[in-house]
Amino acid sequence: MKSLTETVAIEGRNIVKDFQIGNTITKVLKNVSLKVMQGEFVSIMGQSGSGKSTLLYILGGLDAPTLGSVYMNGLNISQFDDEKMSKIRRQRIGFVFQSYNLIPNLNVEENIMLPLLLDEKNMRDYQKQLKDILETVGLYDRRKHTPRELSGGQQQRVAIARALIGNPEILFADEPTGNLDSRTGAEIMSLLQGINRENGQTIIMVTHSPEAAKYSSRIITVRDGLIE
Repeated sequence: MKSLTETVAIEGRNIVKDFQIGNTITKVLKNVSLKVMQGEFVSIMGQSGSGKSTLLYILGGLDAPTLGSVYMNGLNISQFDDEKMSKIRRQRIGFVFQSYNLIPNLNVEENIMLPLLLDEKNMRDYQKQLKDILETVGLYDRRKHTPRELSGGQQQRVAIARALIGNPEILFADEPTGNLDSRTGAEIMSLLQGINRENGQTIIMVTHSPEAAKYSSRIITVRDGLIE
């Protein structure tokens, strides 16, 4: 089990996010600041509409703040242009969503390796890592199966493996158990907890489930666009 470091993995400083529809401005995040250390497993919780998913997307570079900054290992990534941010997301960040977003006609191995293929990496250099990740998520025996031949929990395991194949510095997860029954959801959370504890993987997860949040090392609660 790897211990936490004293290094900040990602930091949000005075994040404000407004959405405008016509003449109406909705303030979603209101001057939010937070730090996540390397090796932490943080759950962000809050009611629907609290701003928790918006905060996750801004930290992960999928959305830009109206005001404020996001620093990743000291770099202000909120100032990066689309091309540079896209490269950061491909090479240094992993994402797991509530919907698995797998390619139906690709098998498990091919779905996992897809981000590397898109980044023009040599697939042969990642064969051992692929085998290790398949064994970690318990899918080595199903590596040639397509998504339609897998259960929902197995498909989410593929999505987690795909997010991890590029050795991301931070894994972002948005309601990763939202489409799963309670037993399968607990299995996915145990998997994420194990990846965090054994590999020191930094994980930031949005969830509405207190049961899922128990697997993390720290809980941040967002209410009405503010951290409580």
